[in-house]
Amino acid sequence: MGDSPSWTAAPSAAQRARSVLATAWSCAVTADGGREEFVGAHTVDEDGRVLLEVPEDSALLAAAICAPRGEPHAVLEFADVAPVPVRSRIRARLWLAGYFVPEDGGRLAVRATRLVLRQSSGAVVVDTDDFAAAEPDPLALAEAHLLTHLADCHSDAVERLTRLVDHASLHGAVRVQPLAVDRHGLTLRIERNRAHGDVRLPFHTPADDLAQLTERMHALLAQASAASCPRALQRQRTDRDR
Repeated sequence: MGDSPSWTAAPSAAQRARSVLATAWSCAVTADGGREEFVGAHTVDEDGRVLLEVPEDSALLAAAICAPRGEPHAVLEFADVAPVPVRSRIRARLWLAGYFVPEDGGRLAVRATRLVLRQSSGAVVVDTDDFAAAEPDPLALAEAHLLTHLADCHSDAVERLTRLVDHASLHGAVRVQPLAVDRHGLTLRIERNRAHGDVRLPFHTPADDLAQLTERMHALLAQASAASCPRALQRQRTDRDR
């Protein structure tokens, strides 16, 4: 990758888990009362406690109110879905197990006792104290708009960024799409006829807001402009233009 940074910083597992919670639109809850799906129903306290707004006829709410032995146990499942259409769009899953208690206004409060985060690299148990102390990535809520804008309006920039990817990783590539972005870097999804892989392009320093992200992206593009175009992408572009 030429003069790329030697470090490949990425969000910690706890930070990634908090970002999944912050951006997930739905969750599935499994408890003694069965399994229920909730859409747009959860919020998260600063310390990581999950609050669920459930209907009055929810079996989950009934289980919380009628639990004979104190706080009932539940498992919440959240999925992180890539905003840009790619293969295998679920980028991560988060399972949060804990006890839940009813609060005023038909809410349930869930305190995590165990968290498991599964990504393409594998599953990891997230420390509950680290989770409580972590914050979502500062770009998490803007990520969907940023990635769809990059894919829909700046495909030329995405193609240019492939110059920063090792040539071997582009062998057989038929499409490259932006998969994820966080304060530490941009991830590209490289799709082939029968497989796909992801490549991370780290920023030279973390970006804490959109203005800093713009500067980091311009720096990556400048670096890419100074690099040669991979032959695999050159052939694709030639074939597409015929």
